[in-house]
Amino acid sequence: MGSQRARRGALALMAAGVVVVSGCAIKPRVPTTSNAATAITAQTTRAYHGRFSVQYNDQNGQQRNAYGNFDWQETGDTVTLQLRNPLGQTLAIVTSSPSSATLELPNREPQTADNVSQLMSNTLGFALPVEGLRYWLQPSPAPTSRARTTMDSSSENGRLKEIKQDGWTVDYLAYADAPATGVKRLNLSRDEPPLDIKLVLDQ
Repeated sequence: MGSQRARRGALALMAAGVVVVSGCAIKPRVPTTSNAATAITAQTTRAYHGRFSVQYNDQNGQQRNAYGNFDWQETGDTVTLQLRNPLGQTLAIVTSSPSSATLELPNREPQTADNVSQLMSNTLGFALPVEGLRYWLQPSPAPTSRARTTMDSSSENGRLKEIKQDGWTVDYLAYADAPATGVKRLNLSRDEPPLDIKLVLDQ
């Protein structure tokens, strides 16, 4: 599985490198619904474990912070994201698929909606960009919208340094040291609504 992830990461970085050389913003071909679903379903299962820190404004405009640990499980086109506080207690479990989203809180009935971001915002006060993260964690731009990428000129491996997409700025701060592969630390931010997210992935 490690070699498969490495190959996927190399392909994603090669594709990103071609985009940067062209010197313009990219507008990927948007696949048809059937092709997109087939491509995602064909992907192998991915799992990430790490820590998160979120800074956001509540409904009264007051700045709030949330932090803890997370487990990300991706199987086909379904993502399950579990958020836990620093003591290991579950804060929320979010399940997102193309057709629906579900959010479970301890000792409460699960809530469902069509939009995972709206569901998280209404319930938790902030929303992680689950759909974008499916690609940004690889790391790669999502294929469904225009993106601008910047490569790390100091890296011999042609690694991504930044992605701007869908109102988000994704900064890649560190990659895992060999023999491990993949992203180690990344920050995500957007201006409206104000939201800053820091993720650290444990290898």
